[in-house]
Amino acid sequence: MKDINTLYREAVALLQKLIATPSLSKEENVTADIIEGFLKSKGVTTHRKINNVWARNKHFDEAKPTILLNSHHDTVKPNTGYTRDPFDARIEDGKLFGLGSNDAGGCLVSLIATFLYFYDREDLKYNFCLAATAEEEISGLNGIELVVPDLGQLEFGIVGEPTLMQLAVAERGLMVLDCVAHGKAGHAAREEGENAIYNAMKDIEWFRTFRFPKESDVFGPIKMSVTVINAGSQHNVVPASCNFVVDIRVTDAYRNEEVLDIIRQHVKCDVKARSTRLKPSSINRKHPIVQAGISLGRTTYGSPTTSDQALLDIETLKIGPGDSARSHMADEFIYVEEIKDGIELYVAMLEKIV
Repeated sequence: MKDINTLYREAVALLQKLIATPSLSKEENVTADIIEGFLKSKGVTTHRKINNVWARNKHFDEAKPTILLNSHHDTVKPNTGYTRDPFDARIEDGKLFGLGSNDAGGCLVSLIATFLYFYDREDLKYNFCLAATAEEEISGLNGIELVVPDLGQLEFGIVGEPTLMQLAVAERGLMVLDCVAHGKAGHAAREEGENAIYNAMKDIEWFRTFRFPKESDVFGPIKMSVTVINAGSQHNVVPASCNFVVDIRVTDAYRNEEVLDIIRQHVKCDVKARSTRLKPSSINRKHPIVQAGISLGRTTYGSPTTSDQALLDIETLKIGPGDSARSHMADEFIYVEEIKDGIELYVAMLEKIV
């Protein structure tokens, strides 16, 4: 069994290397090399597809269920408000600074340490699959979604995102709709044509006022917002079409496809979803991993932000060291003690079930 203090020190050193290495989405090849090299130095057999790295515990048994430990190693671009070098992984006053330190480097290295803690154990009821993935910040096609078929059968997952180590038991999904209301062109001075803007207004009012019958215990109702509208070309022509965009935050009460079907039944405009990939997700509060967290003093909540949970079809719990409020901020940081606490809590929760 590994010593947590040693794992913590190694995790911080690994995070410093990752911060010092630029890893914007789609450009994570060098951080993937670092993660792969670190795991191999610990005797772990690794697998890789593009910039995704995954591994299984030493005594992996096909007959046992598998727990996924997942976080990402890509980052957003540093914003213009930085007052320090975003790739200078310096520790000052207990804070480890740098781009990706909080989102989600601290989570990733804590999960890697947790994986190594259990790696050699032969007495486990579960297998572990660690996946350090790419393109999370852009919900890219070459991230977690690309490698899920290679990971095998998964029972449930822990997704590492900064939650102050509280239990995010649900996450909203996202759909963006492109809508087109149709009319008939005509001269504005005469009683000609059919105004597509007026037709769009009827559907827009429906989007504004409709309430879906089922509501989430965590989030309440689904939220739909018309955010973009465009129609017409000149003042004296009745427009034949009106285009508008709807932002929909889907809750765990519905699947994205169900929401889309209901909308199409109620509006007259043409409705096209840009994507239904970013699904709402949830995990039952009675699930053993949630109960393990609650028994250790953690609280449950619904997360308003989107993560790789949206691309996984298994039950997942989002939890990790760091604070979501620090994500993407200038002079991003994580407290090093948060990493130690994260490792300790991940291990304590999993010890209760494995």
